[in-house]
Amino acid sequence: MAEPLISIEQAQSNAGPLVIASVLDSPIERTSAPHRHARGQLLGARRGLLTVEAADHHWVVPATHAVWIPPDCVHGLRSHGPFHGWSVYVVAPACVVLPGQPCIIATSGLLREAVDRAATWSEGPLDQRQERIAQLIVDEVAALPAEPFGLKLPLDPRLRRISQALADDLADNRSLTEWAQWAGLSARTLARRFVDETGFSFSQWRQRARLLRALELLAADVPVTTIALELGYDNVSAFIAMFRRTFGVTPGRYFIAGR
Repeated sequence: MAEPLISIEQAQSNAGPLVIASVLDSPIERTSAPHRHARGQLLGARRGLLTVEAADHHWVVPATHAVWIPPDCVHGLRSHGPFHGWSVYVVAPACVVLPGQPCIIATSGLLREAVDRAATWSEGPLDQRQERIAQLIVDEVAALPAEPFGLKLPLDPRLRRISQALADDLADNRSLTEWAQWAGLSARTLARRFVDETGFSFSQWRQRARLLRALELLAADVPVTTIALELGYDNVSAFIAMFRRTFGVTPGRYFIAGR
């Protein structure tokens, strides 16, 4: 299990500051085994995909979004590649105004800036200015609507291996039959169980994972052609067409359209 972003004592205590924020840049993948703590937690990545398990929710989440985890909710995560992430831990009494179930929210610029500022604070009581920023973080989380944006992970261990491997390398274009052979099950079983457990066919799931990654790269101003090639598309036109069918606009207009 990876080292916690804050001490276990801090995570398990509702004494102390209203919020405790932390950021971490790790050159290696980060994996956190299922655990729980007394404080609520908002977590996200600065770049890259995360797979997150919280209660009976299992998601692939892009860096444009974050996951809210209420107090005492069992959860774990895995990054795909190096981990560049952040977390905010909120005392349980303040969580009464926040969602009571795990959910995904789109992060705002205001929230990200406030978290970065809070992550620089030293341990100990907050001064009045810091208290106002801490309250702003809680208010912003409360104001941001939950979104049905994450991509559900399958529960079957064989399908989970496939989905994790795909998220690690979204340019991998192996066919359903090839993935089934790799995981040790029939192509028919893979196709049926993927739909049963995720609501998507295998090809739809991979396509959706690629599009979630594309949103993050677009937000970082990566050229559309570069994104298409990184995600395994044969040409940029195929990527643009797929993006437009899903989101209703071209990649270049996605954020201009106010999303």
